[in-house]
Amino acid sequence: MIEESGRVIRVGSESIWVETIKQSACSSCSVQKGCGQRLLATIGDGKRMEIQVDNPRHIKVIENDQVTVGVGERSFLTASFLVYLLPLIVMFALSVSVQLSGFTEPFVILSALIGLAGGFLLTRIISGRISRNCSYRPVLLRRI
Repeated sequence: MIEESGRVIRVGSESIWVETIKQSACSSCSVQKGCGQRLLATIGDGKRMEIQVDNPRHIKVIENDQVTVGVGERSFLTASFLVYLLPLIVMFALSVSVQLSGFTEPFVILSALIGLAGGFLLTRIISGRISRNCSYRPVLLRRI
């Protein structure tokens, strides 16, 4: 389970709204000055985000309570695959098949763009279906 701390900002009948603060792990890394990831990590560092979490255990919380929320690793990996890899896989598959069919380079480039757009569309369709599954939603684990 991937866990994150946050503060309750609203309590509803079915779910709870929690505010989390995005923090980078770069400050504790030993190679922070020579790494290109540090620049990207500092862009969103300290940004506040509101997320809606389920409360399947019916833990009693009120506004301003400090809580821990979590998402299963499998759900996180599946979502990461959908967002980052699926569009690229569709793009490469379509462009390689068009190239192997003997088309010229402009058609291969066009097919790659169509494949990328199709991959994003496929990602949107699949993510819409799996978002109804409770295992892909963050849940309230405990009060701190």
